[in-house]
Amino acid sequence: MSNGEKIRVLIVDDIAETRENVRKLLQFESDIEVVGAARSGREAIDLSKELTPDVVLMDINMPDMDGITATEKIKKIISYSQIVILSVQSDPNYMRRAMLAGARDFLAKPPTVDELTSAIRRAGSMAKSEKAMTAVVAPAQAGRGGSSTGGLGGGAEGNIIMVYSPKGGTGCTTIAMNLAISLHNSDTPVAVVDTNLQFGDAAVFLNEQVRYSFLDIATKADELDPDLLEEVLINHAASGIRVLAAPPRPEYAENVTAEHVTNILRFMRRRFSYIIVDTSSTLTDAVLAAMDETDLLLLVLNQDIPSIKSARIFIDLLDVLKIERQRVVLVMNKFDKRIAITPERVAESFKQEVPAVIPLEEKIVVPAVNRGIPFILKDKSRPVARSILSLAETVRQTISTLQVNEHNVV
Repeated sequence: MSNGEKIRVLIVDDIAETRENVRKLLQFESDIEVVGAARSGREAIDLSKELTPDVVLMDINMPDMDGITATEKIKKIISYSQIVILSVQSDPNYMRRAMLAGARDFLAKPPTVDELTSAIRRAGSMAKSEKAMTAVVAPAQAGRGGSSTGGLGGGAEGNIIMVYSPKGGTGCTTIAMNLAISLHNSDTPVAVVDTNLQFGDAAVFLNEQVRYSFLDIATKADELDPDLLEEVLINHAASGIRVLAAPPRPEYAENVTAEHVTNILRFMRRRFSYIIVDTSSTLTDAVLAAMDETDLLLLVLNQDIPSIKSARIFIDLLDVLKIERQRVVLVMNKFDKRIAITPERVAESFKQEVPAVIPLEEKIVVPAVNRGIPFILKDKSRPVARSILSLAETVRQTISTLQVNEHNVV
């Protein structure tokens, strides 16, 4: 947290010794303040109302109400509070349920000091970003009256985030799907839109069958309604995200125009907090239309000269594409420490920071893709999963900063 503001932490555990041990681990951290401790899920809800913590350290097994139920209730009361689940059980099922309830991280008991403080700082930064976003959006919503039926209330609009690389094979779809799941919760619903209209495979990454696609909604893009959208979107039950799939065959792509893409994305802004656009590397009319609507572009590159050269050329095109440089976040994927092309060297060459580095973990990523189960749902403790959670934090912070700057200009 900046400006000397401490991260306010609430500890929730039914065992007094555990509460005290966690408090002791945190007592020497100058930027973290333990504001309270709860012995049960119900007490955690009451204390959250009273103390408005930035971060809640939540035990999963408690006698009166389990930590997942308490997490869901707390998120409904204080949307910006970030829940970090602590449990002796490392069952992926628990992780999925916790994530669907709105948890931001999952640590195995007992955590080390570094694991705990790192998780709290990540969650604290997210809480700060969401508070700042609320401060900007709330005045804009005030006085508009009413709300859109079943979508984002008060005339609010979601953010469109494109995951793009001018070079194929950099891992954009893997990043897009795992990032979407990391950003999704009950307060910030997320959809993925696959604008790789010829060979898109976002649905395959989730092991989902495509009944309806872009093709079924394109011809009605001028007269969209919530029921039609609901029918066409894939509902991924394990994560809660929705997906607008690419057409099932390449030749159908020509039936989707740039105008269709624009209208669909604008309509979806009113339904979702984040729309993640997965796309092809070719700058087709559909891709350019999506790019025009994009609030934040994640430019993905690997540690090879062709990838870096292509990214460099794309950066040079930003003025032509009318994309502000501050709306582009560089992401280095499949990072291998043995290769001399480091994020620092790329940042120096591009004169722009590389804030997101995703490590090479083929033994985790490739089986996840082949099974259609995003790795973020299986084990959030792996370095590749933690890097995606960090990227989600970067996305939230960057969007929040951009919105605050726009608000100040106005």
